[in-house]
Amino acid sequence: MPAGSPATSSKPSVLAPASDYAGLVAGFTWDIPARFNMGVAVCDVWAGREPDRVAIQDVGATGVAAATFGDLKAASDRLAAALRGRGVGPGDRVAVLLPQSAAVVVAHAAAYKLGAIALPLAGLFGPEALAYRLSDSGARALVTDAAGLAKVAPLRAGLPALTLVVGLDGGAEGVVAYADLVAEGPPGFTPVDTGPDDPALMIYTSGTTGLAKGALHGHRVLLGHMPGFLMMHAFPPRPDDRMWTPSDWAWAGGLLNATLPALSLGVPVVAQPAARFEPEAALRLIAEHRVTTAFLPPTALRMLQTVPDPRGRFDLSTLRNIASAGEALGPETFRWAQDSLGLTLGEAYGQTECNLVLAACPSAGVARAGSTGRPVPGHRVMIQRPDGTETDVDEPGEIAIARPDPVMFLKYWNQPEATAKKFRGDWMLTGDTARRDADGYIHFVGRDDDLITSAAYRIGPTEIEDCLCGHPAVAMAAAVGQPDPLRTEIVKAFVVLREGFSPSDALAAEIQAHVRTRLSAHEYPRALEFRESLPMTTSGKIIRRQLRDGG
Repeated sequence: MPAGSPATSSKPSVLAPASDYAGLVAGFTWDIPARFNMGVAVCDVWAGREPDRVAIQDVGATGVAAATFGDLKAASDRLAAALRGRGVGPGDRVAVLLPQSAAVVVAHAAAYKLGAIALPLAGLFGPEALAYRLSDSGARALVTDAAGLAKVAPLRAGLPALTLVVGLDGGAEGVVAYADLVAEGPPGFTPVDTGPDDPALMIYTSGTTGLAKGALHGHRVLLGHMPGFLMMHAFPPRPDDRMWTPSDWAWAGGLLNATLPALSLGVPVVAQPAARFEPEAALRLIAEHRVTTAFLPPTALRMLQTVPDPRGRFDLSTLRNIASAGEALGPETFRWAQDSLGLTLGEAYGQTECNLVLAACPSAGVARAGSTGRPVPGHRVMIQRPDGTETDVDEPGEIAIARPDPVMFLKYWNQPEATAKKFRGDWMLTGDTARRDADGYIHFVGRDDDLITSAAYRIGPTEIEDCLCGHPAVAMAAAVGQPDPLRTEIVKAFVVLREGFSPSDALAAEIQAHVRTRLSAHEYPRALEFRESLPMTTSGKIIRRQLRDGG
């Protein structure tokens, strides 16, 4: 990847709006240029057109600060030059441990322009999770803030490859101040001339089995996301569009379902660092900052259901679209959004390894309660039996995605055997179970290791959890299998109550009856436990495995 003229950015593979699914598919072809650089696409293109256009609207404790596309280009150019001056080069891993802010985009864009590999790390990671990812990746540089430095400082002795640590809040022993480093870099950096398959981004999977694996992506991952992004977000950009997500930008959902695609389209992104999701604060932010389209994970949407009369209490008039992914929503949440927010949710599905391959698109009439949508144009998705054949209508099987695919990962970092096991021939196996209905809609059932086997029934937890959250006392819920000598397993529910409700045997029986009368006798939770909270991943997914193991 020699340095030279700037890598061309080309326009993203554009999916044109259509009135129905057939129109979406018929009008789409991939446009993957021979040379492409993500940093150029998210910063430089719009800086060249409208340098004063707002890119990031940082909402902090002391007020709002706007960063323009011109600001992002200038800062990322200087940071890329300074990193190169400190010995960071193509292929090196540059870790980014920062809350939502313009600095996150600057660090990513600088790494991409340098030909390096950005390694996003979540602020909720503890010392062990950080040590493993920094060590396994062999990260050469880290950009972080004071909170991140406090976590990483005790780990430095065990991270010999980490030769450069950059402190956003200032320098210290062994730490270079961000402002000082950027000042070292001359303006006008020429991006490395990268191709779409050159490594650009590595996101560690949540590790449902074994240690987390680094899913390595090429620069084309941004282009691969665009059709699904356009579908789930109702075809931005539109005048005065503004994107927001509470998801950490270290997660594929926050970074690739919202932030980077929005910026590549010139859509300003609202950034607000937050330790936890507060439903009323989220609605207030949407109202005050005139958010038009939001990406909210299912857990956040279920928490929003605890807010009474959201449209009456908050001015949500600018909000035209909410998209969601990460776990299946279920019909209860789908209908709640229609009734309480006046919006039909744009649900989507994917994995860190191959994201946004299924999506709903309400504006094209592609949306159905309980379904995650249909295959996004450009992606070949099949529900397969263990022998690789396609399942019949309504027959559960494993979601598989055909290669080559622009959104598919290059490999797992340093794990060739795990990479090979991810595929059956030319089909990437997800480990997720779903069924296809007669109209071609895909209904997510659950991860293979989350499925509950009870009295010969295979039960997915999502529908049960969604039904549980439809009870007025339930704020959050999880359903897992509990060993049972008669039925193999029974369904056990873990429930977090809404404010104003207290645990009792009578309430437990009422919640169990709520599910039994709405689903079926074999699906209702025969055991129910009240909890103050549920174990969650950094991306907002419930860790059912931990609940099954007694945690």
